[in-house]
Amino acid sequence: MSVKANVVANYFSQAYMAVMGFVFVPVFIKYLGIEAFGLIAVFTILQSCLALLDMGMKPALGREMAKFTAGAHDAQSIRDLLRSVEIAAAAMATIISLGTLWSASWVASRWLNVENLSLSAVRHALVGMGVLCALRFVENIYSGSIAGLQRQVLQGVLSSSLVTARALGAIAVLAWVSPTVEAFFIWQVLISIITIPILASVVYGELPTCPRPARFAWDSVTAIWRFAGGVMAITLLSLLLTQSDKILLSRLLQLKVFAIYAVAGVLSSALYMLSTPIGAAFYPSFTQLIALRDVAALRLAYHQAAQLSAVVMGSAAIVLIIFADTVLQAWTGDPALTQDAAPILRVLAFGTLLGGFIGVPYQMQLAHGWTKLTIKMNFVAVVLLVPMLFLVVPRYGGIGAAWVWVALNAGYLLFGIHFMHLQVLPSEKWRWYGRDVIAPASAAAATALACRYCMPNRASTLIELLVLAFTSACAVIAAALVSPLVRAPLAEHILAGVKRVRSRKYTQ
Repeated sequence: MSVKANVVANYFSQAYMAVMGFVFVPVFIKYLGIEAFGLIAVFTILQSCLALLDMGMKPALGREMAKFTAGAHDAQSIRDLLRSVEIAAAAMATIISLGTLWSASWVASRWLNVENLSLSAVRHALVGMGVLCALRFVENIYSGSIAGLQRQVLQGVLSSSLVTARALGAIAVLAWVSPTVEAFFIWQVLISIITIPILASVVYGELPTCPRPARFAWDSVTAIWRFAGGVMAITLLSLLLTQSDKILLSRLLQLKVFAIYAVAGVLSSALYMLSTPIGAAFYPSFTQLIALRDVAALRLAYHQAAQLSAVVMGSAAIVLIIFADTVLQAWTGDPALTQDAAPILRVLAFGTLLGGFIGVPYQMQLAHGWTKLTIKMNFVAVVLLVPMLFLVVPRYGGIGAAWVWVALNAGYLLFGIHFMHLQVLPSEKWRWYGRDVIAPASAAAATALACRYCMPNRASTLIELLVLAFTSACAVIAAALVSPLVRAPLAEHILAGVKRVRSRKYTQ
């Protein structure tokens, strides 16, 4: 499967999942209330924190699957590796379930500041979160394998189908069975129970058959442990950096107020859905080119991925920063929620914009099997920034935590990129800063600001949405025009499309 097809497939599935999520968040708030929606936000924190327990096995397994497609593994060894990771994942899933069952009462009564929900409802919801996290932990092992095998079109179809079942089924349960947060999590658990055997059968169906059944092989695990251990360390430090604000806010703020911060966080974090598919699609290609020692092709793929990420994700982030109030009002239809969440959304989106630029360089580091730099950068950031949260959050609340998020990603953009290019593609740093990041971001920002200035005051919702859509299109076009590795392929596709239309016209 080509990189282009993988990018398209990833974008389609990620865009579809984003749309489903955005459409139904206001519906969930309507049925459950803003305080109960805060528990769903707590679930996202729990799921992110428990990602540490995969011990780096998911990205390591995906990397080995990509190497298998390049001929670095035989069928028996890759099946043994998969079975070994499955056993480790099942053990970790059991630990997750038991741990949340044991701690649910304490979290409900001592950690969360609940006003209207009963403690029993919160406790039951927390238990459901734990079981769901455990099941999704196992799901991710198989989804990572499918991506590593470069069957990302198939992965996109499966992901889109499953997210549809999760969202539409949850709405049906809330509307016709029980409008409670416990019912919401029960439905999610049922979908995950169905999902795991489906994904497992897909992965094994993609692998060649072998003379003997797959079995646990300690040598297979130890062979990838160095890489997996590095990813685990990165994950631990990254969780401290990216989730500390939310963890502290869930403790220091009332659950309702925390939910407002979470609403802004949902929109800002959705920007990663525009950049992650690019990294996921190019990562196997990076790995193969490194294995083949094709430096010229690797350099070209690196800049193409970076420019594409800046054009798509960067333009969307800039539009979201400038039109935060318009987007929130159109999304939630709640003026009070819009007023409270818009300032936080602007700052969070700015931080996510900076973080999104780093995604492709990080994938390049992983493709080289180099995790030390990110570990060191994350460690320094934890030492400096986590204490800042303890000082800032009690005094400034959510907006203060959002500015800490900006400072974190600005540090990565300034220092991490510099040290990375000292070892990986050393001659490409300034080209990355200038052509891949600054040029498209500046073009998108100038275009979006001009459109915002021209937008009429007190316009109707329909007019505001039309201006927003027009601005988004113009920002993407402006960014693409100054990005040569995006502009040239785009022009070729447009010309090819025009030629096809003309040929059909003449044949008729």
